[in-house]
Amino acid sequence: MAQDLLAPPAASERTDSTAPIRRVGRVTPYLFLIPYFLLFATFVLAPAVYGLWVSLHDWDYLLPGKPFVGLDNYQALFDSSSAVFEEFWQSMQATGIFTVASVPLLVTIPLALALMLNRAFPGRTFFRAVYFAPYVLGVAVIGVLWRFLLDPNLGAVNALLGAVGLPDASPWTTGLPWAWISLVAVTVWWTIGFNAVIYLAGLQDIPRELYEAARIDGGGKWAEFRHVTLPGLRPVLTFIVINTVLASSNMFGQALLITQGAPGNETRTAIMYIAQKGLREYNMGTAAAMSYLLTLALLLVSVITFRLLRDRDAS
Repeated sequence: MAQDLLAPPAASERTDSTAPIRRVGRVTPYLFLIPYFLLFATFVLAPAVYGLWVSLHDWDYLLPGKPFVGLDNYQALFDSSSAVFEEFWQSMQATGIFTVASVPLLVTIPLALALMLNRAFPGRTFFRAVYFAPYVLGVAVIGVLWRFLLDPNLGAVNALLGAVGLPDASPWTTGLPWAWISLVAVTVWWTIGFNAVIYLAGLQDIPRELYEAARIDGGGKWAEFRHVTLPGLRPVLTFIVINTVLASSNMFGQALLITQGAPGNETRTAIMYIAQKGLREYNMGTAAAMSYLLTLALLLVSVITFRLLRDRDAS
């Protein structure tokens, strides 16, 4: 009798007792995903589908009639005789100028900063916090702050330049190329800490043994950077490049608050023009069509970037 009690259960009994646990285990990951999926469907997926529907209509939300126009809103963006053609592509050009000017700086400068902050020296944690601190400020704070500092007449920047004998009449917010220099410099100063922190996390995941092997083989600092650091950072670099391109292409607050699109509409980005068309002129159908065209352009750029930077050895 005692031997029967101590004997292990039969295979069929073990299967019957653990089956419910395995079934619950398979469902558990999906249960954790439900809250995120509900938020994603409510605030991303549903508005995206609704925006596609709006782009197919002559949608003025102040008027009762919203006739279906099919692809007319999209065709108008490619028709040089339409009222929106020139301004839309001018805003897309402004978006491209800012992206091309800012992305290389936002990729390379944080990498150099992360390499320095990854070394052991007194006060390293303090300097990490200093470089990351501007990123916690909102775009409204950044925009208003630099709007006053860069003011051509009353700003502190021109006053400081004049105090050291440099030209003190640069139109930082009203002339070209000064307006672009201002927007790029403010954006780099504001967001440099975020990319640097991502690089730091990637650097700390690279095994120390690889650097020791490079030194044993006689490699110098440049060889370590080229053959160990860069390959180890490839996934991080891909993420940073794609994320930075998307963020720069969606630049809105800095141009709105610092230059207000000046001079003329030269620094008015695509997002600014879309907001003006939809929220100020109440032409939501055209604004939605512009948004989807911009989305397709960014999707194409992201796919090309991913294919160029992907880890071919891992694939």
